Order: sequence, then structure tokens, then C-alpha cells
Amino acid sequence: MARHLGSRVQAATVIETTFIERGAAPIERAEPLSSETRTSAAPTRSVETNLLSGPITVPSPVALGDTGSELHPLGLGGSLFGWTLGTDDSERVLDRFVGSGGSLIDTADSYAAGRSESIIGRWMASRHVRDRVLIATKAGRGAEHPGLRPEAIVAAVDASLERLRTDRIDLLMFHGDDPATPLEESLGAVGALIDAGKVRALGAADFPPDRLIEARVLAANGLPRLQALTAEYSLMRRRGFEGATELVAHAQGLAVLPYFALANGFLGGNVRRRSEAPRDARGARIAAHLGRRGHRVLTALDDIAFRHGCEPATVALAWLLTRPTVVAPIVGVSRPEQVGALLAAASLPLARSEIVELDRASA
Repeated sequence: MARHLGSRVQAATVIETTFIERGAAPIERAEPLSSETRTSAAPTRSVETNLLSGPITVPSPVALGDTGSELHPLGLGGSLFGWTLGTDDSERVLDRFVGSGGSLIDTADSYAAGRSESIIGRWMASRHVRDRVLIATKAGRGAEHPGLRPEAIVAAVDASLERLRTDRIDLLMFHGDDPATPLEESLGAVGALIDAGKVRALGAADFPPDRLIEARVLAANGLPRLQALTAEYSLMRRRGFEGATELVAHAQGLAVLPYFALANGFLGGNVRRRSEAPRDARGARIAAHLGRRGHRVLTALDDIAFRHGCEPATVALAWLLTRPTVVAPIVGVSRPEQVGALLAAASLPLARSEIVELDRASA
């Protein structure tokens, strides 16, 4: 059952941030949200905003499961850091994200062979922002410590903490299933890390429904409980999540953090013909969506975005935020100026008719 996005923004705060802390490196200020994206269904303080500078509207934070942590309802993916984005460009994206009110930064020990974590760690240290962000990282696919054996998990966490230059990981994710390792052993290792203060909460990436159920049974016997689930989910990729996985996530109260939320960038609407797709692996994934269904979805996004005066990507993410289990989509960006349109999704109330329109187009 879809929820109206207005319930996510019952109260909003208006902030204007140019520096993270006195003496810290400057944070780039995002472009303010268009006044057309703020309607009576998403109440905010009445402020005077011009389109070039001024205050920005930040929606109320949402809870991350039962962890006690709250976050902006859109997370920044760090998979491009150290891969297609160098250190300076990555830091500009991070500056813009946090300066615009973002809080959850998602990475993994396997992203760019650990360079993503290193860039985030250097950035947090130079900006003095560790207490203002939530760090989610993953263990299980790193080349040095693969799998979910207890010793691999402990070694992976210690290595991640060193690269991130921090004393704790806010959300540790099992990076895929490891059928060769009994789940109770993996959970036990994380329990010891939680007791040591190195990990605050646990989640899983791409766990099948039966493993999620097994994990909940084990948690009832005193082992750490899964609080979050990451899974591929977007208007173009619905079947893999909707159904059994979604039902189990809902029943367990898992905070779902969808990745590839814009279908590798396809839902941004910049590629409409195969000739426009980049000639690389990402371009091939985008081109795979250029069929009748993909064009139906883009047409619906265009129409709704025009009504609200926003970008199609904003609408695509706002649709995800109407799903009952979704807490914060995870989206990677390649340029700081892309951040504003993505964060705006949390303040964009979709009408029920618009949700139905997108549901039908993407069916």
C-alpha cells in the first residue's frame, strides 16, 4: 500500500550552511529547491527564497529501523569515489550533500578496492563532520577479507575503520549472502563488534527472504538483529524486490535502502536513444531499458515533473519514497550540481493519481 509522501515531511527546518564548523573547509551550498516543489501537502516554514542563493528546505529526518539514528530520506552512494571520481571531485560531492542537509553516506570495503572509504575518511577528518553523518559500509566482498566468516568480518571492519579514520561504523552491512558460513557465526562476530563499540547496527545487502527469516529467528535467541536491507529497486526494477522480499522486510520492520534507484541513471531521462548512451558498461545497462516499457516510464516521469517544476529523477525517487518499506534510496552522483535535484525528492509530495500513473507505466 503506497503512502503519501507528505507524511514524511510533517515538519521541516530551514538551514543555510556555508561552513561545517568554524575553521573547517567550506561546504558548497546547494541550489535551493524550487518553490513549485513545496506544496501544502509538505508543510515547511514560510521563507523568502531566491533561485541563486538563500535558505534551503530540509525535510524531517526518518528513523533507521530501531537503531535510534535518524537520517535525511536520501542517501549518498560512494561507489564512484576513487573509481570514476578522484579525491577532489568526490569531496565536492560530499560537501554539497552534507551542506544541503544529507546525512547517510553509503560505501563498502570493495568499492574501488577500499579507496572509496579512504576518500570519505579523509573528507570527514578535514571537515570535522564525523558526528553529523551516518556511515554505512559493507563487508563480505573485499579482496583482502572475503566472505562472512567471523575472522573475515572482524578483519574487514578493522580495516574499514582505519580507512574511514573513525572509531565506529554506524551501519555495517553483510555484502551479500555467504552460504558456506553458518549465519549464527556471522551474527555472533558482529555481536562482539557491537559490544566493543566498533559497530552500532547491522544490515544486509541482497539477502533472500529465507535468510532474512533465519536471521530474525537467530536474533530472537540473542544475536544481533538486522535493521536494514539494501536491494536493487526502482521503477525499472520492481519484480526482484516486490513480492516475498518486500513482504518479509515489511513484517520485520527493516529499513529498506534501495540501490540503483535511478536504474543506472536511465530514470534521469538524459538518454532517450541508444546512440545517446555512453559506450561503456553503464551505458549498456541504460540502453537495456530503452524499450516500450522504458519509454512509458520516462513519459510519465516527464509529465509529472512538468507539473511540479522539477527533474524526472526527483519524481522517480519520490515514487520510491511512497513505498511502505523504503526509508532512503541510495544514489550516486558524478557532479555536485546533481545533488539538489535528488535531495528534493524527499520534499516532493506525489498525488495518489500520480503514484498510480507511475505504477501503471512501470508494471
